Amino acid sequence: MADIVIQLLPHIIAALLYGGLGFHFWNTRWRESEHQCVACPMQTWERGAIAFALIIHAAGLYTALFAEVGMRFSFSFALSLMMWLAVLIYWLESFMARMEGMQPMVLPLAAICAILPVFFPNVHVVANAQATGFKLHFLAAMLAYSLLTLSALHAIFMGFTESALHKRSVKRSLNSLPPLLTMESLLFRMLLVGFILLTLTVGSGVMFSEVLFGKPLTIDHKTLFAFASWGIFATLLVGRHAWGWRGKRALRWTLAGFALLILAYVGSRFVAEVILGRV
Repeated sequence: MADIVIQLLPHIIAALLYGGLGFHFWNTRWRESEHQCVACPMQTWERGAIAFALIIHAAGLYTALFAEVGMRFSFSFALSLMMWLAVLIYWLESFMARMEGMQPMVLPLAAICAILPVFFPNVHVVANAQATGFKLHFLAAMLAYSLLTLSALHAIFMGFTESALHKRSVKRSLNSLPPLLTMESLLFRMLLVGFILLTLTVGSGVMFSEVLFGKPLTIDHKTLFAFASWGIFATLLVGRHAWGWRGKRALRWTLAGFALLILAYVGSRFVAEVILGRV
């Protein structure tokens, strides 16, 4: 029992830190009050606190995933790892652009995902996890998932911001956000890098399925969802380059691609592990 508590403790601490920091950024950047820090840049201690939360979270993930019996994984750890990478990406981006206004959206979601392994601790041992090819495939997949998850969140927030600007209901909280064009540029940068990584993931899974997973490629719902998601993101990026797609159209395509991508692995693992009770 004590060993289980020790293993889960980093996830609990990370969730509390993310949640506390999310409330702090909401209170100082979004909350409509006289004490709001309008257009206040991210402070050194705030960056340090996020970095500390990331380190605690990473320690918990590493201990849980890479046990002596081999690599273990589940839908809860997949979501936790995806949001860890998402927070890390935003944290790195904060050194180049104003991202403090985005933290109240990302950090609470990170808190929820960080605590998921506490409530859904069941894992399954991943076959062929020691192979270098599988490690590269797994890394590309997780980075792609994280970037495209962050892109979906970013697109939703851009939609709210654009709607507020069109309605001229500009609140003081919008002053802490990057300019809309900067947010749009960041969105398509994340989409492009995420799409490249997704292409590597899907391509390696198709061409080297037997080497990576120990079995030939099978056309199942996960494969179909992954291909459909890849096609949607490809169409969006072509549409952006050829016809200048942006705004609500870009939002709809981004969310459609993200929904299919989530169904490809996380959704299917959730059904298998939680609803059907299979590990």
